[in-house]
Amino acid sequence: MSFHLSRIGQIALSVADVDRAEAFYRETLGLPHLYRFGELSFFDCAGVRLMLQKAEGQGGVAKASPIYFSVPDLVIAVTTLNARGVTFTHPPARLAEMEDHDLWMAFFTDPDGHVLALMNEAPKGFRLT
Repeated sequence: MSFHLSRIGQIALSVADVDRAEAFYRETLGLPHLYRFGELSFFDCAGVRLMLQKAEGQGGVAKASPIYFSVPDLVIAVTTLNARGVTFTHPPARLAEMEDHDLWMAFFTDPDGHVLALMNEAPKGFRLT
C-alpha cells in the first residue's frame, strides 16, 4: 500500500490580537469567516482552513512562511486591497517567465507582520496597466 501526503487541510498563524487579526482577514482581505472558538478564528481559503490563534508565552508572535493567495486578476486585487488600506511592501512584478505563462506577485503584511502575497499566473505578454 502506498502512502503520500496531498492536500493541506489547515494552516495556523499566531497573532497578538485575535480580534484585530480577524477583522483584517475578514474585512480587509475578504476571506470567508467560518467560526470563532475562544482565541481561535477560522477562515476558508478555497478549501484550506486558515486558523488564527492567540500567541502564547514570552516569545510573542511566531513568524510564519509567506502565504500566497492566487488571484484571477492581479490589477483588480491590488487596486481593491489598496483601497482597503493595504500597503504593498513589494508592488506587483513579474517574477518568472514560464513557457506558457508569466508568474506575477505582489507582497504585503498583515497586522502582525506575517508576509502575505498575491500571485497570478498571467498569459504571456501581460502588462500592468
